Amino acid sequence: MSLRTLGALLMGSCVVLGLFVGAHAKDEHALGPYRLLTTIKIPGDLAGGFDISWADSEAGRYYLADRGTTSIDVIDAKHDTFLYAIPLHAAGNGVVAIRKPDDDEDDDGSGRDELWVGDAHSFVEVINLKTKTIVADIATLGKARADELAYDSRDRIVVIANDRDPIPYLTFISTKTRTVLGTLSYPQVVFGTPPTGHGLEQPVWDGKTRRFYLAVPATATNPKGEVDEINPLTRAVTNVIPTSCSPAGLALVGGQRLVTSCGDIISVASLAVVKTVAGVGGDEIWFNPGDERVYFGGGLNRISVPVLDTDTNTLVTTLTVGLLLPPPGPSHTTHSVAADRENNHIFVPVSHEGVKVYTDAREDDE
Repeated sequence: MSLRTLGALLMGSCVVLGLFVGAHAKDEHALGPYRLLTTIKIPGDLAGGFDISWADSEAGRYYLADRGTTSIDVIDAKHDTFLYAIPLHAAGNGVVAIRKPDDDEDDDGSGRDELWVGDAHSFVEVINLKTKTIVADIATLGKARADELAYDSRDRIVVIANDRDPIPYLTFISTKTRTVLGTLSYPQVVFGTPPTGHGLEQPVWDGKTRRFYLAVPATATNPKGEVDEINPLTRAVTNVIPTSCSPAGLALVGGQRLVTSCGDIISVASLAVVKTVAGVGGDEIWFNPGDERVYFGGGLNRISVPVLDTDTNTLVTTLTVGLLLPPPGPSHTTHSVAADRENNHIFVPVSHEGVKVYTDAREDDE
């Protein structure tokens, strides 16, 4: 055998071996089928309703606004166990965990030491997670609830929506001083005969563009909805992206794309819808960087969680998490979801049951 032939054979063997190793490594990290790990029992079984939830992967905590008990339910996201409830002054709606820039990690999971909660009386309640107490009530001066919110970690500004006021509006609050910086009114969401308010929905923060993005279900100009780009410093809309399907939930995913709860996928760069995925729906939606998937709380029927693969922009599966019963019921429903990116545990609160925990991690990865 010539040296040239031997070299060719060795090179071919290396290529085959490399392909095998690469495929094996990829397979080792492949996601498995979804499994229900447990249902975490909550005092009251969420029979009185709930709203938005938040997963803090760094602290290993999951927070849920429990309307029935007027509290925040706190769950250990690493061990999937209920820890305690933090009482609120009024029923909670939107929830976001905030870490102060100079804080260090804490072993007790309180590294993000503040939780900001929009409540039913138009206040933002600020909770110190170390003391488990409310340390501030910030009035948004509305006539109805203060609802969903997002956090600008660069400028340290929270934005929150009063979605049910006669004229809905956003309030911008400094987390440094806990004072209101200003508001942005949305008269354009009240239209029709008779005039009807169409509300404001889930906001998200994009650190790259330094803008908030807000899901708006309908306006007089865009009756099928829009996503608004908002400058947190000037408190002005800088771009409007018309949608095709009246969005409620909104998530920022990889590649500078926005995903809406109704299936529109938006390029932030081009400010346009690039694809609409059928079969999704819901209220709160959550992007999990751990598996690069978006989870849709409630789906089209309030008892499911559709799952979107953001690599391919395709629907992977739909988890059935609840149960619809004829009157008098009660039906077991959801509209909220959040995920821990560290262990790929998906937390789904279901009324009259508790918080269901699913995963797509393979059993040998647990």
